[in-house]
Amino acid sequence: MNPIIRNVLAVIVGFMAGSAVNMGLVMASPHIIPPPAGVDVNDIESIKASIHLYEFKHFIVPFLAHALGTVVGAYVAVIISASYKLIVGLVIGVLFLLGGISVAFMLPSPTWFIVVDIVGAYMPMAWIGTKLTGRA
Repeated sequence: MNPIIRNVLAVIVGFMAGSAVNMGLVMASPHIIPPPAGVDVNDIESIKASIHLYEFKHFIVPFLAHALGTVVGAYVAVIISASYKLIVGLVIGVLFLLGGISVAFMLPSPTWFIVVDIVGAYMPMAWIGTKLTGRA
């Protein structure tokens, strides 16, 4: 297979795998740490209206979802890629970072969480996922 096509497919598959991990953890979040009383986690307007009720513990699983999704996505992409392994892993980090930035604009969260999430859950985790492969 052409290395360019393989690298593009690696990014697509890695992004899909990371997104599945992210979404799985986000969906499991209310079962792991229940939201504040009266919050419907399936309704973004309910979350927006109740975000002031969220405590530190409510942000743990979302951070882990973002971080682990990025690690898994980068790992899978690098394993599949033909070349430019570090770049492929970091591309996954950039894609997840762009998603994280867009969510920060859509869903008001405390500033501390946005900073920790943007700084810690994407690019560093993409680098870790890349290095875990032992191929970059």
